[in-house]
Amino acid sequence: MADVEAMRRGAEHPVEAGEGDLAGVADDLSAAFSADPLFDWFMRTDGRRDQARDKLFSFIVRRLAWGAGRIDRPACGGAAAVWMPFEFVGPTPLIDELRTIPVMLAATGLARFGRLAAMRTDMDRHHPMQRRHAYLWFLGVRPEAQGHGVGSRLLKAATDRLDAAAEPAYLETQTERNVGLYRRHGFEVISEHRARADAPMMWSMWRDPQGA
Repeated sequence: MADVEAMRRGAEHPVEAGEGDLAGVADDLSAAFSADPLFDWFMRTDGRRDQARDKLFSFIVRRLAWGAGRIDRPACGGAAAVWMPFEFVGPTPLIDELRTIPVMLAATGLARFGRLAAMRTDMDRHHPMQRRHAYLWFLGVRPEAQGHGVGSRLLKAATDRLDAAAEPAYLETQTERNVGLYRRHGFEVISEHRARADAPMMWSMWRDPQGA
């Protein structure tokens, strides 16, 4: 059972994940997004769904985020915030794009691969690239620890760091209740959009640095 109080304390002063933490980060994020409406929309629907989500997050954390961005987590684990430089969203070299296809296809199954492609196109279309910023790619807390302020503390630690550097931030959320959470931390909605008519709503949010 998760030690929620240890996670809360750890999220106030998170550590940057090292290579030995990556398996735990991937497992925490996979659990955190197990009931996410957007993942529910594009992930495969058969008995391999959970395993496919685990493999997808392992690929994301190890092959895409590690070394390119910053991963914050409580020292005891259980939650993670993945921050990427805004250039991460720019054009992907063809060879790198080809390497992702087998992983993405395994996650969606053939029938839903088009949904994932539509989602990526939609997110790229609405991502503001005119100004440098930090991109909050994922913020997740294991289900048994959600609702106890762990994610909010992880977010505050990051926004304090961004304010000190006078750096803006951007994120998307597909969960309406999280819009209020992010607003309390200085983010404002700049667009609402869907990848397709049957896709969940997404809210794109921007945060200017605050304070002196």
